[in-house]
Amino acid sequence: MLLQYIDLAFSNPIAFFMLLAAFAFSMLIGLSFHEFSHALAARALGDRTAERAGRLTLNPRAHLDPIGSVMILLAGFGWAKPTPVNVNNTRHPMQSLALVALAGPASNLVIAALASIPLSLGLVSMAPFSEAVELFFVMVIQLNVLLAVFNFLPLAPLDGFKVVQGLLPRNLGQTFSQLEAWGPGLLFLLIALPWLTNGSINPLSVVMSPLVGFFLNLFLDRGLV
Repeated sequence: MLLQYIDLAFSNPIAFFMLLAAFAFSMLIGLSFHEFSHALAARALGDRTAERAGRLTLNPRAHLDPIGSVMILLAGFGWAKPTPVNVNNTRHPMQSLALVALAGPASNLVIAALASIPLSLGLVSMAPFSEAVELFFVMVIQLNVLLAVFNFLPLAPLDGFKVVQGLLPRNLGQTFSQLEAWGPGLLFLLIALPWLTNGSINPLSVVMSPLVGFFLNLFLDRGLV
């Protein structure tokens, strides 16, 4: 993903540095907080599997996958280490499945909301290199909104799949779970289609754009204050 901004390194080094900082922050903090939130939600519901595995921490080293992190920087999509969860240790396994899965994307919206506050309060305009600093906060918001909305998609192995599975009635949920094996292949195809068709076919963008636009309007256009 950073490759499309490589020209900026020569034309505006400060802006490129802020982009790098935003990517690094969103990868280190956004992904780590995402996985930590899964572990925290599971612990709150009675499952200590992630805690015992050392995942109830904000330390990025516990959560980041080296290959997945590089893919995010280069291609715009990637992954962290999945947080181990056993919802059978909770009182209501199916509801817990949905809540634990929902905690991940929700955490990225929290980061986006927090990043919007300095912009809304006008604090950024008073900072040195205010345009570059504003770019940093805007990119943090955009990246975390994209991460949240992408993970809301009801395709395995994304969080949205488990949210839907946990919310459906038991019989429908069991039927829906049988689609899990098809999820990664379908997701890869959806990601690859824009590359294969030179951007003419991009179903992910069509599906995600309304929700991405809603959150960006909330956090950037109107702000929180």
